[in-house]
Amino acid sequence: MDAPIDIYCPEFADVRVLEGFDGDHPKLRPAGSRATVRQLITHTTGLGYWFWNADLVKYEKVTGIPNVVPGSAEAFKAPMVADPGTRFVYGINTDWLGKVVEAVAGKTLDVVVKEGITGPFGMDDTMFRLDAARLDNCVTVHVKGEDGAWTSAGEILNQQPDWWAGGHGLYSTPRDYIRFEQALLRGGELDGERILTQETVDAAFRNQIGDLEFPAEIPTADPPTTDTLRVGPGFTWGYGLLLNTQDIPGGRRAWTGAWAGLLNTHFFVDRSTGICASIYTNSLPFITEHEPGSCTATSRQRSTPRSENADRRGL
Repeated sequence: MDAPIDIYCPEFADVRVLEGFDGDHPKLRPAGSRATVRQLITHTTGLGYWFWNADLVKYEKVTGIPNVVPGSAEAFKAPMVADPGTRFVYGINTDWLGKVVEAVAGKTLDVVVKEGITGPFGMDDTMFRLDAARLDNCVTVHVKGEDGAWTSAGEILNQQPDWWAGGHGLYSTPRDYIRFEQALLRGGELDGERILTQETVDAAFRNQIGDLEFPAEIPTADPPTTDTLRVGPGFTWGYGLLLNTQDIPGGRRAWTGAWAGLLNTHFFVDRSTGICASIYTNSLPFITEHEPGSCTATSRQRSTPRSENADRRGL
């Protein structure tokens, strides 16, 4: 976990820090330290996403280097926007982490996920590339037109990407994903199959960024993709989970783990009450004001949500 990323992915040594621009020319410098695998898991390498960083929006525009959505390996040339270990920046860390996993396992990420997670848990509708039947049943991304009506934006992800994207590439269903949430409730085990130790799950639900602050507000840099994220004070980050450090009156208990996908797929796992819950849509922009009456899939222990349609978990 504390090994430098470039031990497993030598090309990471070429990733530099973006300090701004001289006109349209990016100002890049070497990172102040070698980023580690742990920092990928905790989003503290300094790597960002374009939709929450205006400098990365401009960098993509002036260099032609794409973000991760088109599935081009050129996306890994994106720079950091802070030195490793200096602040929490939500970004393409999990995509790099997928490459680390492949290097360690000696297998491609789709095989690792199938053998280590979805296979043992019977999550047979969770995969990186959909077959024809599942593609026909997939809810496409929807956006509102000028008349206020929802319309399909079609399939966004490249079905023949250069790499299996650890940060956003999986398709799934609410029925499948709630099983993964249930396993976290149960300490890494479900229906007699264990994929994580209790100690690993416990660590995921503890502060893993130390004295670094989780931002109370992250301004949008791409309004059609997302609104500004406003979580307020009292939150920190574990391993892949946003953690509220205090009880929320009438809601989640302290140290509940939660996060969301860019296409408005939201979940939480509250180990104190034994409840996990999910809300699924497939829409942009992210975190706009929701209308009353949204559907929620909720689970205690082993119950399964009644959802027949395939939905996709986003970034």
